[in-house]
Amino acid sequence: MVNKWNLYSLTKQQEEQKEQLAKELEISPILTQLLVQRGITSFDEAKKFFRPQLADLHDPFIMKDMDKAVDRLNQALRQKERILIYGDYDVDGTTAVALVFKFLKQFYSDLDFYIPDRYNEGYGISFTGIDYAVNNGFSLIISLDCGIKAVEKVDYALERGVDFIVCDHHVPDDELPRAVAVLDPKRPDCPYPYKHLCGCGVGFKFMQAFAINNEIDITTLYPFLDFVAVSIASDIVPITGENRILAFYGLKQLNQNPSLGLKTITDITGLTEKEITISDIVFKIGPRINASGRIQLAREVVELLVTNDVPFAKKRCEEIDQHNQTRKDLDKSITDNAISMLENDENTKSRKSIVVYNPDWHKGVIGIVASRLSENYYRPTVVLTHSNGFITGSARSVPGFDIYKAIESCRDLLENFGGHMYAAGLAMKEENVDEFKRRFDEFVRNNILPVQTQPQIDIDEEIQFKEITPKFFRVLKQFSPFGPENMKPVFCTRKVFDYGTSRLVGKEQEHLKLELLDSSCETVMSGIAFRMFEYNDYLKASNPLDICYTLEENNFNGNTTIQMMIKDMSASESINKGGVGVPEKSFLQRQFRYGI
Repeated sequence: MVNKWNLYSLTKQQEEQKEQLAKELEISPILTQLLVQRGITSFDEAKKFFRPQLADLHDPFIMKDMDKAVDRLNQALRQKERILIYGDYDVDGTTAVALVFKFLKQFYSDLDFYIPDRYNEGYGISFTGIDYAVNNGFSLIISLDCGIKAVEKVDYALERGVDFIVCDHHVPDDELPRAVAVLDPKRPDCPYPYKHLCGCGVGFKFMQAFAINNEIDITTLYPFLDFVAVSIASDIVPITGENRILAFYGLKQLNQNPSLGLKTITDITGLTEKEITISDIVFKIGPRINASGRIQLAREVVELLVTNDVPFAKKRCEEIDQHNQTRKDLDKSITDNAISMLENDENTKSRKSIVVYNPDWHKGVIGIVASRLSENYYRPTVVLTHSNGFITGSARSVPGFDIYKAIESCRDLLENFGGHMYAAGLAMKEENVDEFKRRFDEFVRNNILPVQTQPQIDIDEEIQFKEITPKFFRVLKQFSPFGPENMKPVFCTRKVFDYGTSRLVGKEQEHLKLELLDSSCETVMSGIAFRMFEYNDYLKASNPLDICYTLEENNFNGNTTIQMMIKDMSASESINKGGVGVPEKSFLQRQFRYGI
């Protein structure tokens, strides 16, 4: 499938803001355009963007119920109650549990943590988890990254003398659980100014409020920001506003003085000698943390994240790395199986969505498989398997389409569901699968826009090579950390030519190592185009190419250079038309960008 290139254009007002900012900041208009595109239009806003400050974090007590949550926690400490820290089994949940547990452990010892078994208990608060709390004398549960819809479960706990403090960031239903406090910035009645915190971020705000209330030096909380950065990156929340501050300082902590558990993970992933970025978390650290919950028990990874025992950490990390390898193998085999099913189904081409079901697929990796299929076919996708008497599934969307609403439209067919715009989980009885498949596709067909059915590459600006100077790149790096709503800028340069030294590289000669020129200067720009071998002959014939790319720092043999990471190429002008003139990329080529 050919990518459509979309070049961002400014309004007249934005053009004026861009020029004014360029004067005030004394930087390239190209860079000030990037700022304006991100909603930064004044000197003060630019200063806060480029120099995030922990002092600019919002007062946690603005969050609805925060005072009640702190009061109940203080009461538990005074009365020496047993406290259970309860979290979901993904990266967000496990890092949130690790943060709250490790921080509170400095002041109180009668704590434990609980992570539900993905297969026996399912997502979120479980009756089994509450029974564990009751049977072991816990009178307060702090739930993290889950609980906002656990109305029945919280009532069950209350009947047995167990209070809940719910810390969540998912969209609530009309009825909230009867917890002592429900901390969730997405509550309609919550005045908290930043709505996009991850679950670990909500846990951080709770601990921030606890520290303020008890006159604990707030700097004692900051060493735990590495957990928050890992959670923000892995949960794909916007890296704007408060999340930008938390991610900025969390990455500093992760690079300079990480917790022992995260340090062992970065060591085993080969990140020790480089500056860790959001992308490294997404593709290397996060998958390993997730692997325990997918393959074994997520409690294992929390034990790693909270330990101070070096030999234990090393041993546990090796086990988790093996879980991740198992996950990769399962992921590949199930994805191949699903693609084969779809290619052999004559109705696949006529559908606007994908719903595939195999009772034998491993529940722990179907979310990843849904992501692969959504990328391959560019359609909202649901992957289903059998688990604990029900058909359970994971859903993934395409940019701009709300898959949660699509699933919600079928709620009468479902036992339960939850999630957000781009990812969701669900469960149903087997007899409802065919009807769900029909109604889900009908909703997608009636609501998806044509622009959402073709892969897009959004290009920030068209530039020439002469504009890529060392100063330009130094300022560009300060736009990080990159992520949703502050993605790494994508540039386009038209009519570039091979300098004569571009060549195929890689074990199977599948990548292109580029040395390119344009008409603006004599500077040769280096680049790497992964899985784009099919352009080699065209380039060698001295034909011009349009390219879109991001800029990276390349360190090799002690030399640091600027390198283009090619996202796409076209043999002719492609903006708003879609690339033409080269073979369509195969699934194997496209999946490279997802780090399979």
